[in-house]
Amino acid sequence: MLLDKTKEILLPLALIEEIEVEKEIEAPAPTEATSEDEQTEESAEEKTVEIEIVSQAAIQTTDYKAKGYHLDIKVLPINVVAVAEKLLELEFFIEAVTGVDWIKEDQLEVVYDFDNWDELCRVTIRTRLDRSNPEVPTISEIYSGANWHERETHDFFGIKFTGHPDLSPLLLPEDADFHPLLKDFKA
Repeated sequence: MLLDKTKEILLPLALIEEIEVEKEIEAPAPTEATSEDEQTEESAEEKTVEIEIVSQAAIQTTDYKAKGYHLDIKVLPINVVAVAEKLLELEFFIEAVTGVDWIKEDQLEVVYDFDNWDELCRVTIRTRLDRSNPEVPTISEIYSGANWHERETHDFFGIKFTGHPDLSPLLLPEDADFHPLLKDFKA
């Protein structure tokens, strides 16, 4: 199945993130004989929740009917080109490149959507960038169709796609010095 193969190939390129996992810890058995009601009450009071930090790959299989894609992968900006190369080898095509402004986290995100002609398998790749210097390598040399998507994302979010052959404005005026989809943009 293409989904499993894609997941296996992209797993080494996925971002490793730390998540918090809650674990409930049982109270130790009582040492002296008490009534059954007292034991139950004490056990309920003595249960504690411990939080453990676990590292895992940021790759998630999703419900296609609910999300519209099968695989959601977070990668570091330096891995975007390698991911695009792997997806091309698996005969995926680029559908879209867009941005998201996470103003509270002081980050921008680039979201790449890929699909496959032969088997229904949609993959979303996400990478986060520092909002003060949003740069990510271009994939336009791998997917020529990404050229215009990256130019549009540059227009609206100010994300620089390093190595792009022509980041001149696509939809905005030539002299535009603003990025209208940033959340702090004032018209």
